[in-house]
Amino acid sequence: MERATGWRMMRSKLQAPWVLAVAALILLSVFGQTGLSQSQPSTPSQNQMMNSAPNIAIGAGDLLNVVVFDTPELTTSVRVSQDGDINLPVLGLMSVSGLNTMDAALKIESELRSRHLILDPHVTVFIAEYASQGATVMGEVKAPGVYPTLGTRKLLDMLSVAGGLQSTAGKVVSLVHRNDPQHPLTIPLQSGPNTMYAQENPIIQPGDTIIVAKAGIVYVIGDVLKPGGFLIDNNTPVSVMQSLTLAGGWDKTASLSKTILIRKTSEGREQVDLDLKHVTYGSQSDIKVKDGDILYVPSSLSKTLTYRGIEAAITLTSGLLVYLH
Repeated sequence: MERATGWRMMRSKLQAPWVLAVAALILLSVFGQTGLSQSQPSTPSQNQMMNSAPNIAIGAGDLLNVVVFDTPELTTSVRVSQDGDINLPVLGLMSVSGLNTMDAALKIESELRSRHLILDPHVTVFIAEYASQGATVMGEVKAPGVYPTLGTRKLLDMLSVAGGLQSTAGKVVSLVHRNDPQHPLTIPLQSGPNTMYAQENPIIQPGDTIIVAKAGIVYVIGDVLKPGGFLIDNNTPVSVMQSLTLAGGWDKTASLSKTILIRKTSEGREQVDLDLKHVTYGSQSDIKVKDGDILYVPSSLSKTLTYRGIEAAITLTSGLLVYLH
């Protein structure tokens, strides 16, 4: 009797720590699952989405490798017809147009299961050869064309392969994916030595189209220090005063009150009269210029005659001084 009582006391002492440990594990498991269920799934950033390889839709002319696990007689390589169909062993014609490889594999598995050919099929589909292995680079690049995208090619890689940007290139690139042509991506090109890491650089897939936009040009002519045409960014237009800064500013003989901005519209040429003195002082708005605008700063006849008279007098005085010496 005493031996039984002692054994029960010893067993209770041995079991107590185990009971506490098991209870602690259960609590940790419950709270851990609760915490996980309450935590929100992380949402990928836009840069992560743009720099991840999209699941490309199968297109006409693509060569597919269809692998049915443990069934070599159904494993095959087949090319997609112009109608978007593939001809598989036993299954026959099947439409895969617009599907990605995962959806195509699930569709083939469903067909094998519904026809009682394989009880639990496992199918893998991957694109062995694209109809177009390259991406098209066009617009303001030095060597437009179609360039291969074998391996992992990114936007800056493709622009470099195309010879780099022309001097007339703008600061915006349009990227059109083959599987989503209705929603092109607009990617601003960063400039400067410290902006490399901030540059969006998405992965380029076969069949993509890269279009480098052309910069706008504004012409500043007349009585300015450096007349000519100057490139501007169409997405960030410059003002009249900024355009004059590109031309080195106006000359001392310029007629600031008779400056003209000539703009081409759908109805013809439009002329805007400007007084640069009022623009400088803020009493007249400094309007934005557009691609193809012509800014003309005429010369003032009175200023020209005055400065010519002063120059003639200086020349004459210098000649007399030389003669007297």
